[in-house]
Amino acid sequence: MPLGLSHVVLNAPSLEELNKAVAFYNNLGFQTLSPTKEGDVWLKLPAKCSQNATDLTLRILISTVDLSPRPTLEEDWSRLSGGLVLLSNDLEKRKSHLNSIDAKYQEYAEDGELYTLDPLNNVIVFTDRPALPNLLDLPQIDSNSSKKDHAVPRKIAVLTSGGDAAGMNASVRAVVRYGISKGCHVYGVYEGYQGLVDGGDRIRRMDWKSVRGWLSVGGTSIGTARCMPFKTREGRLRAAENLVHHGIDSLIVCGGDGSLTGADVFRSEWPGLLDELKKANRITEEDATTYGHLTIVGLVGSIDNDMAGTDITIGAVTSLHRICESVDSIGTTALSHSRAFVIEVMGRHCGWLALMAGIATGADFVFIPERPPMEDDWESTMCAVAHRHRMLGKRKTVIIVAEGAIDKSLKPIRPEYIKDILTDRLGLDTRVTTLGHTQRGGSPAAFDRILATIQGVASVDAVLRSTPETPSPLIGMTSNKVTCGPLMKAVELTHEVAKAIGEKNFARAMELRDPQFAEEFNAYTASTILDDESDLLPAHLRLRIGIVHMGAPAGGMNAATRTAVRYALNRGHTPFAIFNGFPGLVHGSIEELTWIGVDGWISHGGSELGTNRAVPGEDVDMGMVAYQLQKFNIQALMIVGGFEAFSGLIKLNEAREKYPSLCIPIGLIPATVSNNVPGTDFSLGSDTSLNSIINACDSIMQSARSSRRRVFVVEVQGGMSGYLAVEGGLATGANTVYIPEEGIKLERLQSDVRHLMALYLDDDADKSEGRIILRNEKASKTYTTDVISNILKDEGRGLFDSRTAVLGHIQQGNTPSPMDRIHATRLAMRCIDFIEQHTGAALEKAHLLVAVVGLTGAEVHFPSVKELVPKADLANRKPNKAWWFEHRDLVDLLSGRGLFTPEAQESLKQQ
Repeated sequence: MPLGLSHVVLNAPSLEELNKAVAFYNNLGFQTLSPTKEGDVWLKLPAKCSQNATDLTLRILISTVDLSPRPTLEEDWSRLSGGLVLLSNDLEKRKSHLNSIDAKYQEYAEDGELYTLDPLNNVIVFTDRPALPNLLDLPQIDSNSSKKDHAVPRKIAVLTSGGDAAGMNASVRAVVRYGISKGCHVYGVYEGYQGLVDGGDRIRRMDWKSVRGWLSVGGTSIGTARCMPFKTREGRLRAAENLVHHGIDSLIVCGGDGSLTGADVFRSEWPGLLDELKKANRITEEDATTYGHLTIVGLVGSIDNDMAGTDITIGAVTSLHRICESVDSIGTTALSHSRAFVIEVMGRHCGWLALMAGIATGADFVFIPERPPMEDDWESTMCAVAHRHRMLGKRKTVIIVAEGAIDKSLKPIRPEYIKDILTDRLGLDTRVTTLGHTQRGGSPAAFDRILATIQGVASVDAVLRSTPETPSPLIGMTSNKVTCGPLMKAVELTHEVAKAIGEKNFARAMELRDPQFAEEFNAYTASTILDDESDLLPAHLRLRIGIVHMGAPAGGMNAATRTAVRYALNRGHTPFAIFNGFPGLVHGSIEELTWIGVDGWISHGGSELGTNRAVPGEDVDMGMVAYQLQKFNIQALMIVGGFEAFSGLIKLNEAREKYPSLCIPIGLIPATVSNNVPGTDFSLGSDTSLNSIINACDSIMQSARSSRRRVFVVEVQGGMSGYLAVEGGLATGANTVYIPEEGIKLERLQSDVRHLMALYLDDDADKSEGRIILRNEKASKTYTTDVISNILKDEGRGLFDSRTAVLGHIQQGNTPSPMDRIHATRLAMRCIDFIEQHTGAALEKAHLLVAVVGLTGAEVHFPSVKELVPKADLANRKPNKAWWFEHRDLVDLLSGRGLFTPEAQESLKQQ
C-alpha cells in the first residue's frame, strides 16, 4: 500500500490469529480503539507517533478469505506484492524493537528499508526515505521513460474567466486528472485573472481529489471575476511574477472571446514582462531563462455559442435546456389562459440560443441579430403569423427574442414593444418574461459534461505538444470531432460577425456561424411559420406521404413527425399517420394529419402514433404491407425508428422486385436510445436517454456519498451497443463501465476490485466517497448486474458495500431533450426534401434509393440501405464501427485507473 493511506483492512482466518495480530500491532505503537467486538478490532496509529502525514486506522476482522502461504526467510520479501509502508527516523532502533518481540526481518540498507511480516503474512516496510506524495496526485508513468524525462514535471495552471458556463467544472476536472496522469503538476487559479494578479493562495496545487464530484456542479468552482488590474501593464507584471514563482509555464483558459484574447496578449508580452521583472530583481536570471516561454491554450466556455472555429461551446447546450424548461412551463400557462408570451433570452451578438429555443419549443416567431426581419413593417408580418396560428386553433402564442435582436435598420427590437404590438393589434393578453441568469444555472447537461471533458483532455495534449513557435491554440468541436486551431484567428472571425451585423451584411453574419445554423433557421421557418402558399409545389409533384414509427419509443419521434407534417403541408403534400407500426398499416390504421393536429408534439416524449417492433417480411406479411400502401395510394414513406426499422428497410428494399407499390421513396430517420443505427452519428432519443441516465446517476451518487463506503452497479440499456454506458460513464464520472464490445472476464473483475479497494483505502475513513459503475444490459450473460455487485461486496473485504440500480425504461425519458428536438426538426425536413428529390423516379416506378437520413459530423447524409448493409453487424444489431468507442479509455483513466499498478508505484519511487 502507498504512503498516506488512512484506512487499512486486514483479514484473520481465526480469532486466535486475530489476537496475535492485534498484539503485534500494539507492539508497533498502534492503539486499540474501543469499543471493539469479538472478531472485529479497530486500531489507530496516531500521526504524532510516526512520521506519517495522517493518523492510520487499522481494522482486523475474521474472514474466510484464503491467505497466501507464509514466505520463507530465504525469499526476497521486497518482491512480495502489497504491503504497509511506515516511516521511521531510526531503522537501527526499529531493528532492536523487532528483535525484542522475536519478529524476523530483512534489511536493505542501501535503500533505507526494513521488511518484516505480521502474524497474518502481511508485509510491513519501515523506511527512512521522505514520504511519497499521495498516489492519487501522481502520474501514470510510462515504464519506458527515463528518470530524466520526469525530473522536472510540466506545471500547468487552469483558470475560468468571463461569464460562468455549465461544464466549466467538467473541463477543469479533465485538465487536472488528465494532466496528473501525464506527469504534470496542475494548479487551479481561483477567481479568474484576478487570481493570477493576486497570487498567494489563489493559485493552488490541485490533486486528484480536488475535483471529485465536480462533473455535476454547474458554474465554476474555482470562480470567475472581472479583473480590471489585468488590463494594465502592472497587473500583468504581477500575474507573470506569480506564475514564475510557482514554476508555472503553461496556462489553460476556459472563457469567452475576451478572456481568450487577454490570454494571448499575455503570452505575446511574456518575454518583455520577464525582462522587466528581472531588471527590477523581482525574479532571477535563472527564472527568466527557465520560464522564457508561456504556453496558452484556449477552451471556449460561453452559453451564447458565439465563437467562430467551433460548432458548439461549453455551456451552450445546458443553457438551452434551462430555456426550454422555462418555455415549456410557460407554455402550459399560456395554453390555460390563451395568452401570448414574449420571452427574452441571452445573446447580444449571437442568436443561437433564441433560434434553437424557438425550434425546440415550437415558438411562433423568433428574433435574432444575424437575420432580422427584412420587411419594413415586420410588426404586421409577425401579427399575421400569430393570427393565422390562432385561426387554425392554437390557444397560445410564444415569441422568443434574443437580447441583441434588431431590425434591418439596426434598431433594437425590445420585448415590451412586441408585447404592445400583440396587445394593441390582436387583442392578445400578452406577458413579457426575461429569463436572465436562470439560463446560466443548474447542473450541466450530458452533452456539456462530455464536451468539456474531451476538450479538457485535448487541451492538456495541446500544452504538451506546444512549442514557442506555434500560435496559441483553441480547442473546438467541428463535425463531431475535437479540433485544435489558431486561437486568434477564431477570435477575429468572431468579431467579424458583429462587424458584419453592424454593416448590415446579414448574409455574411449567417455564413460565419456554424455550418448548420442557416439550415436550422430555414427548417424553423418552413415548419413553424405557415406562409402564404409560396412554398407549394406544382400539383403533379404533390405526394401522399405515410409516416410510421417503429421499434422502441425514443425522444424526438413526435418532434420529427410534427416537422414532417407541417413542412409537407407547406409544400402541398398530404401527410398520413400510420398507427402502431407496420401491424397498424396492415390493419388499415391510417389517418390524415393536420397542421393543428400535431401542435405541441415537439415536447411530447414517446410516440403519439404508437410504435411496434414488428418487422415487415418477418413479423408482418409483406404482401399485406404492399396492398395497403397501394389501397391508400401512399406515394412515399417516412419511417422513424431504431434497428428494427433498419431491418425493415432492408426487407422493404428486397421486396421491391416483387411488389411495385413498394417502389416509392423511403427514408429512415434513426430514433433509438441505443444509438445503434448504421449511417448516423446520433439517433433521436440517445441524447434524451443520456440526460435521463445522468439525472438518475446523480441521485444514486448522492445516496452512495451519503452512505459513505458504497458502490452502485447501475444497469443501463443499449442492447449490444455500449454507447449509453460509455458516454454515460464519461458524463457521470463512473469508476468503470462494462460493455458488450469488451465483455467481462473474471480477471477484469478482480482488477476492478483491487482498484476500488485502493481508492477506498486512500479515502479518509470518515469522508469516503460513493462510487458508481455502469453496466450495459448485454455486457455478459454470466456476470449479471447482481453477480457483479455480489462479487464486489464479497471481495471488497469490508472496505465498501455494493448495491444495484436498474434504470429500465426511465432511460427513454419523459420530455425530449432540446438537442433531440433540434435534430428531429432538421432531419424531418431533410427527409421530406429527399422524398421530393426522388418523386420523378417514383412516378416512373423505377427502383429508388432507400436510405437512412443520418447525421454524420455536422452534415445530413442519405446513405442507401445497400451501401450500409456491409457496414452493419446485423447479428448484434449495430454498426461495425462506432465513433464513441475512443472515449472508452477516458472513463477508466479519469477515475484513476493505472495509478495503483506496481509498475506505476515503482516508477514513482525512482523519481
